[in-house]
Order: sequence, then C-alpha cells, then structure tokens
Amino acid sequence: MDSSYKARKEAFVSNLAGGSILEINAVTLVAPASVLLWSVLQSRLSFFNPYGVPALITDFFLTVLSILFATTLYSSTPWTLNILLALPALVLLLTSTPSRPQLKAKPPATKKNVPKHASDSSEPLPVHPFLTTYRAAMMIITCVAILAVDFRIFPRRFAKAENWGTSLMDLGVGSFVFSGGVVSARSVLKSRNNRSKKTTLWQKLIASTRHSIPLLVLGLIRLYSVKGLDYAEHVTEYGVHWNFFFTLGLLPPFVEIFDALATLIPSYEILSLGIAILYQVALESTDLKRYILVSPRGPDLLSKNREGVFSFLGYLAIFLAGRAIGIRIIPRGTSPSRSPQRARKGVLLSLGLQTLVWTTLFVLNSTHAMGLGAGIPVSRRLANMPYVLWVSAFNNAQLFLFCLIESVFFPSVHGETGKDGELERASVVTSRIMMAFNKNGLVLFLVANLLTGVVNLSVPTLDATTAQAMGVLIAYVGIITGIALALDKANIKLGL
Repeated sequence: MDSSYKARKEAFVSNLAGGSILEINAVTLVAPASVLLWSVLQSRLSFFNPYGVPALITDFFLTVLSILFATTLYSSTPWTLNILLALPALVLLLTSTPSRPQLKAKPPATKKNVPKHASDSSEPLPVHPFLTTYRAAMMIITCVAILAVDFRIFPRRFAKAENWGTSLMDLGVGSFVFSGGVVSARSVLKSRNNRSKKTTLWQKLIASTRHSIPLLVLGLIRLYSVKGLDYAEHVTEYGVHWNFFFTLGLLPPFVEIFDALATLIPSYEILSLGIAILYQVALESTDLKRYILVSPRGPDLLSKNREGVFSFLGYLAIFLAGRAIGIRIIPRGTSPSRSPQRARKGVLLSLGLQTLVWTTLFVLNSTHAMGLGAGIPVSRRLANMPYVLWVSAFNNAQLFLFCLIESVFFPSVHGETGKDGELERASVVTSRIMMAFNKNGLVLFLVANLLTGVVNLSVPTLDATTAQAMGVLIAYVGIITGIALALDKANIKLGL
C-alpha cells in the first residue's frame, strides 16, 4: 500500500469523537423496524411462504439493505427510514386480517409414540426466534460497518471514537461480546439441568481453551497479514499487536474462572458490575488511565498492547452481563401452574426491568443527572464502566423490542411446547436470511474481515464516489448473504 495513501487511511479513522446516543438509537432502531414490517408481511399475508425469488429479494431488502442504507444514504435522516419501514406495516395492519402460517406436514420419525410432555421435560431450553433475530441483526450491522467505515459515505461520527465518546461502531464491538454472553448461558443451563454429570474447573478450562484456539489462531493470522501487507491500522484501537480476535479468544477461559465464583455470588449481574466497578476504581484512583491513554509505548509487550489487555476487563464484564440475561430468558419457564403465555410475559417483564436498571445505572454513571451522577465519559478504548453499562442497557432494550414484536405477531411460537413443532414454527416466523446469519455468525464475521481486506487492497475507498461506494457495499453484503444462505441450504454449521 502506498505510504501516503496509508497515512490518509489511518488519519481517516483516527482522532474521532463519535456522536450522540439518540442518533445511534435512531439508526439501530431500523433493525426492529424492518423486523416489524417482515413480521406483518408474514403474519398477515404469509408473504415468505413459499420462499421464492420475490420473498428472497424482499427479505434481503428488509434485513440487510435497510441496515446498510441506515448507516450510509439515510445516516443523516434515520427517522425517515424508520417511518418508511413502519408505515407499510401500519397500513397492512389496518387493512388486512391475520393469516394462519402454513406449516409443513412432517410426521415424527423416531418419536412417534412418545407423549408430548416427555419431549417437553427432556428439552427445557427451547428455540427462541427473537434471539435468532437479535443475534443476526447484530451480525449484519457489524459486517456492514467494518467495510463501510472505509468509505466517506459512512459518517465519521459512526466510526470508533479515539478516547472518549459514543459511536455506532463502539456499540457494535461491545454488542458482539454481549451477544456471545447471551448464548453462552445455554451451556450453564445445561450443566445445571444435568446435575448427575459434574465437571471440575480444570475440565471446563480445558474445554474452553479448545474453543479459544481457533480464535487465537485467527488473531495471529490477522496480525501477520496486517504487518506483512503493510495494511493501514489504527494502533490506539487495541495496541500494536492485539486485535479483536484475541479478545474473543481469551474470553472463554477467563469466563470459566469467574463462573466458579457463581457458587459464592449466584448473580452474574453482580459479577459483571463487580468487575466493572473494580476496574473503574483502578482507573480513577491510580495512574492506570494515564498509562493506557497517554504514556509513551515502551519496548515491552504490555506497553505496546495496553489497550487490548486492560479493556479486556470491560469486555469480560459485558460478556457476563450477556450471560446474566441469557440465563433469565432462555429457559422454557413453564410448569403445571404456569402457562407459556405467562412465561412469555415473565420474559418481557425481565427484559424491561433489566433495560430500566442498566439504563438508570448508565445515566447515573455517565452524566450529572439530578446532581447525583458521576459524570464519567464513555470510553470504548478503556472499556470503562460507563461503556459496560451503555452496551448492557442497549442490548437488553434490543432484546425487549425483538421479543415484543414476536410475542405480538406470532404468539403461537411461545405457546408451542413440543420440540419438533417448535423448530418448524421457528422456521416459519424467522427471516431465512436472519437464520442463516445466526447459524454461522463467526464464520461470516471472518469472511467479512477477509473481504474487507481484499476491497481495501484493491479499491481506493477514500476516493470513491457515493455511487461507487454503494455499488461496492451492496455487492459485498450480497456476497456475504449468499455465502450465509448457501451454508444454511447445505445444513453446514461451522463452529469456531
């Protein structure tokens, strides 16, 4: 890469201050708004059954292109895009009646004579389509942003802030970790349900390390690729050698260590807050904050990678906050005295209360609200306490919105208690593209990173016109979506 162009690229993503949280909320609201329109089309018209070419194109526009447009063409007017998505949904609601989604007749193969309640008791962790939608939407916006940020059509206020501030990409990094924490709750719940099989901390560490190895290898590959190709890099993001794959790879074993404390501190919310508070106290009462932000980089590895090393504590707190809500919302929650409808109301109430609590803590921590707030600015570079609280509040709110949409338009999903019927209904009420992105999320994230590198090495993104940028970005998200659908069609799930 030409040295002068490389310097321009690095300057393009450096020393930024972010934007307002209200604008970020408006942009990210496009995802629930598009799911709302998708849900109305499906519940009122069964539009996506069968899933032909018109359904595929509409699905792509709603679930992928709407997010791309929100961060580019409509970045200055996100409410306009939200209205354009919500209005057709409102018109359909007022002019049509609910249709009954057609389910395939699929006779049970091996459970023909098994009573329904037996299946229920053996499968206490049901499929939640709203979780699939939440994780897929987060993955789509992440894939969009990592390439779009290199074009001028992507506003600088959406790119990662240098030291202090809030931005769309700052939120995206934390949301990726929070999402991983949510789904990690399944392993905890399974171990709790299977009390006959005890696993020691050492066994858990070995298993989690095996899961981490591929991510750490990817981190090394990215490191050597960036250095070897003289690729433009933002050193103050994570450090000289550190990258996000290292953070993701080191989370599982450290989470297992803190998971052992769950016997003493049974609430993952308290564990998360405890880490965030202790880390913030260290930042404020020692020279740690100065060391991370402004100290000269020494020759040792810690000094060269201090952002990645110390921000890991914040990401660990975010992961545990995600696991906390996962433990609350993933279990079926039904019993002889509690109907599926009451269980779903409990999930909505839990998400609503969690959103309120995390938001209140964030406001008190990051502002001077009512003269009681601490007024600590958000820093993704530090992954400080306000950042942890912001990410947790936002993701709980997103989960609440997706769960509410599903509960309103597809109430039969959480009313279905048999595993076979559950899977079938989930496929009817969930976007095919969303399901595909959720199924191979980490693989698609890797593909997106590779394609981003290819584009940046072959296209002068800084000099691209709006039309050229949109052409490249639409082709890019189209390729990723195609790969996702192909893997899903072949029933391939590649775990990292």
